[in-house]
Amino acid sequence: MKASQQSAGAGPLARAWRHPSFLLGALLTALMVGAAALSLVWTPWPPTALNIPHKLQGPSATYWLGTDALGRDVLSQLLVGAQSSIAVGLIAVGIGMGLGVALGCLAAAQRAQGRGWIDGVLMRAADFTFAFPALLSAILLSAIHGPGLVTSVVAIGIFNIPVFARIARGAAVAVWAREYVTAARVAGLGPWGITRAHVLPNIASPLIVQATISFATAILAEAALSYLGLGTQPPQPSWGRMLNDAQTLMFEAPLLAVWPGAAIMLSVLGLNLMGDGLRDLLDPRLSRQR
Repeated sequence: MKASQQSAGAGPLARAWRHPSFLLGALLTALMVGAAALSLVWTPWPPTALNIPHKLQGPSATYWLGTDALGRDVLSQLLVGAQSSIAVGLIAVGIGMGLGVALGCLAAAQRAQGRGWIDGVLMRAADFTFAFPALLSAILLSAIHGPGLVTSVVAIGIFNIPVFARIARGAAVAVWAREYVTAARVAGLGPWGITRAHVLPNIASPLIVQATISFATAILAEAALSYLGLGTQPPQPSWGRMLNDAQTLMFEAPLLAVWPGAAIMLSVLGLNLMGDGLRDLLDPRLSRQR
C-alpha cells in the first residue's frame, strides 16, 4: 500500500527517470543538440575545406569518419549539418505551432460563442493547406524565390500549421465544455481571457508532444529537400545533401551514405521516443498507471 502511494505521489522527474522510452529519446536528442552546439566552437577540420589528395579516405586517426569525394572531413560535416536540421526544425515548428494554435483556439472560441460558421471556415482552410505537403510547397516556392534554407523552413512551417490547428481546436473544444469555463463565462470573463487562463494551460500537454513529433518530421523533410537540391545550399553542410553526394559512390565508399543516414535515423528516433515518453508522462491517466 505504501509503495503504491509513493508511486502515485512521485513527481514528474522521478517518473521520467523510470521511463526507458523517454530516457533513450532524451539521450539521442541531447546527442544531436550537443553535436550542433559543439560545431559552433570546434570541428576536427574546417567542414568546407577541400583536400583532393586525401579524398575518399576511410576512418583513421586523422579523419575519424573518413573524407568525401572532395577530401572534406565527414565528421566535421556531420557536426555542422546538425545545425541546419535543428534550425529548420525549431523555426518550422515555431511557425506551425504559433499560427496553428492561434487558429485552433480561435475556432474553438468562436464555436463556443455560437459562431460555428467561423469554426467551419477555419477548419476547411486547414484542410486546404493539407493539399500542399512540404515537398510540393518547397517546389512551388523554389520556382518563385529559388531553393534555399528559407524555402525549406517556410514550406515545412506551412505544412505544420493545420496539424497544430486541428490538435489545438479539438483539445480546446473539450476544455470549453468544462464547468470551470462555464463559471468563468458567467463571471464575465471574455473569450480571450478564458483562452489565456484556462484553455492554453490545459491543452499544453498534447501540443508539446506534437511539437516533438513535428520536429522529427521537419528533420526528415529538410533532409529530403536538401537531397533534392531544394534545401540547404552549398557550401553549408547538410545531412540530406551528404546522402545525395554519396549515392554515386555506394560501391566505392559506402560509409559516406551510412554516416548521414545514421545521423538522420538516430535524431528522428530520439525525438519520436521522447514524444512517446512525454505523452505518457504528461497524461495523468497513464502516469497513474505507471
